[in-house]
Amino acid sequence: MELGRCRITVYFEDPFWVGLYERSSEDGYEVCKITFGAEPKDYEVYAALLEHWRELTFSPALPAERAEVRRQSAKRVRREVKRQLSGPPVGTKAQQALKLQREEGKEARKAMGREAKETEERRKFELRQEKKKEKHRGH
Repeated sequence: MELGRCRITVYFEDPFWVGLYERSSEDGYEVCKITFGAEPKDYEVYAALLEHWRELTFSPALPAERAEVRRQSAKRVRREVKRQLSGPPVGTKAQQALKLQREEGKEARKAMGREAKETEERRKFELRQEKKKEKHRGH
């Protein structure tokens, strides 16, 4: 049986509200950043997750420690929620995962740009060769 945990944190990152969707399972820890415009209501966050579930791009999976499933008392759960609300919104692990995702996107864009540049240079070279041949045909 595969156990997984997910959590969404909504916080204000000037000038937008941002949702940080974290999920961890046996495969690893993944993070996705969702940008909202104005401050979203609870039902708007939920609707956005349901509507755009397939388009979410998660970071590459980082190895995650195995989560223990155990029942906690209601008071302990309330204290934990209060501690999370008062602390900083984004954890270090989430920041590392987002950084890794940005770096991979940057590498992909560079590769695509490099390939487009080579294709354009090849096209220009062929065009120059054709022009040379055209000049020598009449003589």
